[in-house]
Amino acid sequence: MEFYRHISYNSLTPLNRKSVTFQAYYQEIMLPHVSPSKIAWIGSVQYALVFFPGLVTGRMFDLGYFRGPQIAAAALFIAGTFLTAECKEYWQFLLCQGFTVGIGSGFLFGPMIPVITHWFKARRGFAIGIAASGSSVGGTIIPIVARLLIPKIGFKWAIRVVSFILLLVVIVAVLTTRRRLPPVVVSGGLFNLKAFRYAPYSLYVWAAILAWLGLYSVLTYLQVYAKEVGISPNLIPYLISISNASSFVGRIGSGYLSDRIGPLNALIPSTLVTGIATYAWPFARSDGALIAVACIYGGSLGFFTGTWQMPPTTMGSVDDVGRRVGMLMSIITIGAVAGPPSSGAIRDATGSFEYVGYYAGSIIVLCVLSMVGVKYATLGRLTGKM
Repeated sequence: MEFYRHISYNSLTPLNRKSVTFQAYYQEIMLPHVSPSKIAWIGSVQYALVFFPGLVTGRMFDLGYFRGPQIAAAALFIAGTFLTAECKEYWQFLLCQGFTVGIGSGFLFGPMIPVITHWFKARRGFAIGIAASGSSVGGTIIPIVARLLIPKIGFKWAIRVVSFILLLVVIVAVLTTRRRLPPVVVSGGLFNLKAFRYAPYSLYVWAAILAWLGLYSVLTYLQVYAKEVGISPNLIPYLISISNASSFVGRIGSGYLSDRIGPLNALIPSTLVTGIATYAWPFARSDGALIAVACIYGGSLGFFTGTWQMPPTTMGSVDDVGRRVGMLMSIITIGAVAGPPSSGAIRDATGSFEYVGYYAGSIIVLCVLSMVGVKYATLGRLTGKM
């Protein structure tokens, strides 16, 4: 039963993609006087704050603090979603959607991986993949809901409808998730510097920073790019949903493969495919080509997002897993907050998405090489399960 309960946790993540869904809408309707790179900061701040509290939530989880922070975060999260509907100015969107929703999401999302490690061991990867698939489901449905509702009832009520949907999901999450193991006393404070003495962990943190620096450039600007190159107007609103639907397969598959060949072995080739798709994206100038790129990119990105937190769970004691994963989540906010705005700045400076593809794709490939280094540093060879 617990296996299915954890699905509700990652069903919260689609709102963290709301900025991706509405990037084009904000540029054209809500904030036409604001540059695309500046608008991208709304989503980058929001997404970064999903991970940044991980250092605190991981430590709190290890010490037994789970239910109280979960309820408080749920209230903040829902408040932010409803307040977003009232926003009209850039700073209001940044405050409500970027900071309020981001912080609430972070304290809800942070304990997810540690909770699952309490309930699963032999099939832990598959359990995490199932939980992560909730994001794909919501990320597919919400853009379609917004697309259909905004012309009929306007932006404000469309966001309210989405907020009520997420309220239901949050209630399910709060009522059904719980920890299994008792609290543990772990020496040290929030930050465990000893973990970084283990070279594979330090190198993996570096690889994760690079990953989040490059991975979401395509998803953030997919609709904007499609309009620039003259893709069918009837297709453009559904490109995000197509990509997210494809990621469902990747998330489920990542968990299944992780249990059999190891999470890092699943991550390396799938992340490389994401990098290749990122290189190809600015050259897809027809409906069919862009759909193909969206599917390949979404599927391979699903592999990454369903697996990337798993390797650190095996890089030390299970008693310290919350803090170890939490440190990773907090540190990678460097990449998450800088990624899409950096790509937007490159687009503004060059006037072309081709250079964005070169930049983001190269960052992802460098991430893959770093992951290969993690495997070699751990096993002393490039073969073997990890």
